[in-house]
Amino acid sequence: VGAKKETDYGDYFMWGSTTPNTADECNWAKAPFNGGASSYDEAYFNSVKDTVCPNGILAKEYDAASHIMGGDWRMPTKEEFDELLNGTTNEWITNYNGTGVSGRKFTSKTDTSKYIFFPAAGGCYQRSVYDVGDYGFVWSSSLYASISSNAWDLRFNSDKCFVDFNGRSFGRSVRGVME
Repeated sequence: VGAKKETDYGDYFMWGSTTPNTADECNWAKAPFNGGASSYDEAYFNSVKDTVCPNGILAKEYDAASHIMGGDWRMPTKEEFDELLNGTTNEWITNYNGTGVSGRKFTSKTDTSKYIFFPAAGGCYQRSVYDVGDYGFVWSSSLYASISSNAWDLRFNSDKCFVDFNGRSFGRSVRGVME
């Protein structure tokens, strides 16, 4: 979201934000569903949780891909990231198609003409943008149920690619999917 072509980094979003976030904004005081508290406010989140993410998935009105791209676009779930990893081969690409952009290319195991490229856009948190060109972080729409201050994301660098969780106040890339 916020990218014009596949090698653009796009914008950073805190989980549940429907507008791009700057590094200065990526903190708990400005995080969605935290009531302005300077640290994670579990009681406040629990008071809005059923509206914000029924069944542990962001509601459409809080989904950045759905809000910005419109139509049937939405953020992928954790299960869809798992499916991406299981149904593709992925490789780290440096200088993708001569653009100077590094990232991961995911190629279908059943049809090698189908692929998607995620640039290593890095992330942001508390006034700092970090790991640009070296690491990629892409939000899912899935809340990490065991620790509600976290949500699931896809992470990758030159060595590995995996699904993990992190604090919802971090700025991450968002990539839209459609049924």
